Amino acid sequence: MHIGLIGGIGPAATVAYYQRLVDVFGQADVPLQLTIQHADITTLTENADRMDIDAQTDVFAAHIKSLKGAGCDIIGITALTGHFCIPMLQAVSSLPILSATDAIDTYCAQKGIARLGLLGSPSVLKSRLFGLLHEVKTVVPDEDPEGVGRTYMEIATKGACTTHQADLLIAAGAQMMRAQQADAILLAGTDLGLVFDGLDPGYPTIDALRLHVDAFVEAAADKPNLMGLNASAWASPDTEYFDR
Repeated sequence: MHIGLIGGIGPAATVAYYQRLVDVFGQADVPLQLTIQHADITTLTENADRMDIDAQTDVFAAHIKSLKGAGCDIIGITALTGHFCIPMLQAVSSLPILSATDAIDTYCAQKGIARLGLLGSPSVLKSRLFGLLHEVKTVVPDEDPEGVGRTYMEIATKGACTTHQADLLIAAGAQMMRAQQADAILLAGTDLGLVFDGLDPGYPTIDALRLHVDAFVEAAADKPNLMGLNASAWASPDTEYFDR
């Protein structure tokens, strides 16, 4: 199975996807075929802020056409912000798309997670991940959610994180755990590894990037009917994604 990633949104997340794909496919002894198409993070951010689904669908559809020409069989978008147009994109895409939000939704249902705090971009927070999670209640920071979202986007755009930015996001997660009784915090921005990788913030986190990548290796190992793709099939209940 040849995976096509729409990357560059942002660069650090794309690198993290690549590194984890190499690691997980190697551990599973499954051959990895991968092509990455670079997308523009500014275009995505502007379209997501306006909820211009048509414009971003056209952008992604063109990238998918290129990936199909490169021989890809299946597509992943390396930004949860990019999932705002997924329903329309799936309808017009020339290749099946493995959605990260499907995998997150199913994982939360399997693990009995009832309330999930979100950290991510302004559009992710404002829309509660675009209403794409149906099996779990979502909460967002009470204190300055716009500031939290902007801080995340600064990190994603630069591909680097300052101590002050990290402290702000860690505190926002703690506030959702404490005041809003979240069961866990979803790293609903795939660049959040720049903050949380190797860190114990004092509360459980769920890494959306890890869920998404592991869904790809399960799909490759099982070789299902890709045109009937549903990422929930690969959100294994036997895999633990909590970082505590």
